[in-house]
Amino acid sequence: MNFEIGILLITFIISIILGIVIIPILKKLKVGQIERDDGPASHLKKQGTPTMGGIIIIIAMIISVVGAYIYMNMTGKTETAQKLIPLLLLTIGFGAIGFIDDYKKLVLKNTEGLKPSYKMLGLLVISVAYVLYLTQGLEIGTETYIPILKIYINLPNYIYVPAAIVIILATTNAVNLTDGIDGLSSSVSAIIITTLTIIGITIGMEEVSIFGSIVIGATLGFLMFNLHPAKVFMGDTGSLLLGGVISGLALYLKMPLLLLIIALIPVLETLSVIIQVAYFKKTGKRIFKMAPLHHHFELCGWKENKVVIIFSLITLIVCVIGLKVI
Repeated sequence: MNFEIGILLITFIISIILGIVIIPILKKLKVGQIERDDGPASHLKKQGTPTMGGIIIIIAMIISVVGAYIYMNMTGKTETAQKLIPLLLLTIGFGAIGFIDDYKKLVLKNTEGLKPSYKMLGLLVISVAYVLYLTQGLEIGTETYIPILKIYINLPNYIYVPAAIVIILATTNAVNLTDGIDGLSSSVSAIIITTLTIIGITIGMEEVSIFGSIVIGATLGFLMFNLHPAKVFMGDTGSLLLGGVISGLALYLKMPLLLLIIALIPVLETLSVIIQVAYFKKTGKRIFKMAPLHHHFELCGWKENKVVIIFSLITLIVCVIGLKVI
């Protein structure tokens, strides 16, 4: 536990230092946010705010994971050290796809960014590789925990593998949709990852507790620059990365169904988009003033800080419930 706290604080400091260094570079490169004309009018003033800030989280994580890897090998915990690497590679993979998308949009000025089909293909390849690593490499089996009932069920491979892949893809996209207000996605994600890390500590899964602590530290350090008024946005680089971490840890813990509880906000954000699109196609009318859900509340008169606080409190409450039902 002492090591987890220490590595979290170290990563937090590294993330802040990286933010101080990287944000001016992003400004100099004019890697600025492009706001939608049909979005909330209050967001137009954010035009030009540096984005792609997710690289701060990635670099902080890489530094800390490499440091933890070296330290744990020196202290004889070689097996745990080795298990950190696939978790890091999953994270870097999703972050890299987001980075390519951001780079094409913001640096190359290609408004389309990475083609959706290429983007989904990249996410799919990484998801498949990670699920095969869990089932074939680690051989953790297909046991899946059912919250509330507090039982494990064994799923056939032909059900578990595609279901796990869908969970990763759905989670990364859900967190991506949640990223639309200063500090929202980073706050909500930090709380969810903290919950998964606590579970890792509770059941003695050291690689999860260490890796989770590193991600929490990196995310909180980034959040210092991402709170309203944000000095930097994470972009797809950060949102896809955090979605990958959340789904990756949940599957590693054999508790993907727990995400329906603790990741309630990203779930609702996704449902709001699905419902809005489906209803509009059928009736030509909208249920929400704007989707995803956080924009609806903005247009109802809520300030950004209020949305972040309320959504974060809801996440905190459902995460406490999640810990109670496992």
